[in-house]
Amino acid sequence: MRTDLIRKTALTAAGLAFTGGAIVGPITAAYAAEAKPASQTQSDRKPSGERQLGVRYEAQPNFYYCGPAATRNALSVQGKNINVDAMAKEMGTTEAGTNSINDITPVLNKETGKNDAYRSVEISTPDADAKQTDKLRADIVRTVDDGRAVVANIAGTSTDTDGAIHSYEGGHYISVVGYRDGGETVKIADSANPNTASYEVTVEHLADWIATRGYATS
Repeated sequence: MRTDLIRKTALTAAGLAFTGGAIVGPITAAYAAEAKPASQTQSDRKPSGERQLGVRYEAQPNFYYCGPAATRNALSVQGKNINVDAMAKEMGTTEAGTNSINDITPVLNKETGKNDAYRSVEISTPDADAKQTDKLRADIVRTVDDGRAVVANIAGTSTDTDGAIHSYEGGHYISVVGYRDGGETVKIADSANPNTASYEVTVEHLADWIATRGYATS
């Protein structure tokens, strides 16, 4: 596994902003939305290149736990429910965040029960090119079809398919839990705010959001 991914800090109070305002303090409560039994979490293969995984969503309990929280949400699609504090300890998460996707991939492998279930992929350039975007699309489709979620390390500002702006200038981690149109549009589970827990972005926007950082995929 490569260890030279560009280091990425997690959210800071100054760097975490949403449409309509910025978070100026820790998130204090976890939020569970539309919980499904474990037997239903790997769900819903749909026609025309579409699949959604069932997520037992929880928001992150503070401003710097986005790495553990994204990992917890990703693993929930496999029917797993893992304590975020325990994962944060394994990842070396501090108030400065979780350093890189390489700290998350081993935890995904451990909890999935396979040493090679996940691998880290880097998009090292400032903007993703067509080849990198095509690879991301293929990785998401394959991983979701395997009943697993992708965890992505992002930074900057992007716009979802409804026109809402999501801004994480200090860096963030999200889970990718579904796709449609053959992977042209992807479904995000975002632990930062339960009011924007789920949204869709184009795969091109996601690739640029990941640029200079990385993601964990099957």
